[in-house]
Amino acid sequence: MEVPVIKIGNSKGILLGKIILEHYCFGEKIEIIMKENHIELHPVPPPREGWDRAFKVMQESGEDDFIGDDVLDDDFFEE
Repeated sequence: MEVPVIKIGNSKGILLGKIILEHYCFGEKIEIIMKENHIELHPVPPPREGWDRAFKVMQESGEDDFIGDDVLDDDFFEE
């Protein structure tokens, strides 16, 4: 597929059609990886995507115990 390089302000760019954007799940941001003789475009997932599923799996497997020190431990306070 060939696409024209067009002037965008003081820069140049290309337009990616809606079908391409949807097919490769491109959202608001695209990661560009520069290779020796080409570039790769990758979708950037939203921050914390999939955390809800990971937390549910942790809870179901019993791996969601608190591992930090309890700052409200009685030994912490002096009378």
